[in-house]
Formats: sequence, C-alpha cells, structure tokens
Amino acid sequence: MQEAGNWKLCEGAKIIYSAGFFITVSPPSIKLASAQAAKSKAIYCMNLSAPFLMMVPPFKACFVETMPYVDFLFGNETEAQTWADSEGWDTKDIKFIATRLSLLPSMKARKRTVVITQGCDPTVVCINGMCTEYPVIVLPKEKLVDTNGAGDSYVGGFLAGLSKGLDIAACCKAGAHAASIIVQQSGCTFPEKPGYSF
Repeated sequence: MQEAGNWKLCEGAKIIYSAGFFITVSPPSIKLASAQAAKSKAIYCMNLSAPFLMMVPPFKACFVETMPYVDFLFGNETEAQTWADSEGWDTKDIKFIATRLSLLPSMKARKRTVVITQGCDPTVVCINGMCTEYPVIVLPKEKLVDTNGAGDSYVGGFLAGLSKGLDIAACCKAGAHAASIIVQQSGCTFPEKPGYSF
C-alpha cells in the first residue's frame, strides 16, 4: 500500500472500496486507505463480506476501528444479523440493524449509507437512519445457475453507478442488474454482452 505507485493511486482515488475479507490480510492497509479517503474527501466503502469476520475479535476490532471512516457499508442480511448479534442488539429486524449501522459515529460530514441485500427480497438502503427498499430482479428458478458472487456483483454494479454520479435508486438498479446476470452463470463469470448501459 505504501509503495509509491500504489499510494499515488490511493491518493488520487475518488472511491475506495475494501472487501471485508481484506481484514484477514492487511488491517494496516485498511487503516491507511480509510484515513487517506477522509483526508482527500474521497468516498470510502466497506463490505462486511462474511459472518465469521465479525466473530473473530481482531477482525471485528478492525471493522469497529474503521467504521467512523466508512461512507458506504455493504452486506447481506446474514452479515447484518451477525453484526447485531456481536454487538448484543436484541433484534432480527434488518431495517432496524441497518438504521443503527447508519447512525454509528462518523468522523465525516457525509452521512453513512448502509446497503443490505436480502437475496430475492428487496435491498434495504439506510442513510442517516432513514430506510428505503429497492427491488431486485427476481428470476425464475430455472434461470438460477449459481448464486456465488451475487453480492459482490451487486456491489460492483452499485459502485459503477456511484462512480458515474448516479442517485441511490439508479445505483441499486445497476447492482440488481449485475447480480441478476451473475446468478445465471456458472462460477463468477460475466457474459461478453451483459446488455446494460448507464
């Protein structure tokens, strides 16, 4: 991260995204990147990525330390529930969990946006305690080939929209489209012509 070429990319980035899995590799890099995003007023995004990350104390500590710098937090309903359980929040209400996550203290003026996917159920997006649901593309069972990568694809589509300055609804639409394409493929592959433009 601190090699000159890599750091130059970090300094110039408008959006920085860290998958939660990277916590198992280099928490210091996450700390450097999130602090740089705050300094340069870039958007810093993080993904909860997997329930086990919140159940291993050093990994959870990295999430907690980074959360004040997070502008966009992504996760699915299981990951959100694991966060709530690890915090002792006595609830199974995903909107309530998203609300609390959005209201965790921030070091930034920008309000945190929490995006929780729920498979074929609507995506919950919560900004500063205000939740909205956005539809996903529900496919017939015969078109579902492999759901691996669906959440990451959703985030990829969402961030592509965000990088183009689209509003939250359009970002969710792009995310839902990307996820709907991936689940129709075997493995984490993308067809040559996905049929979507911004």
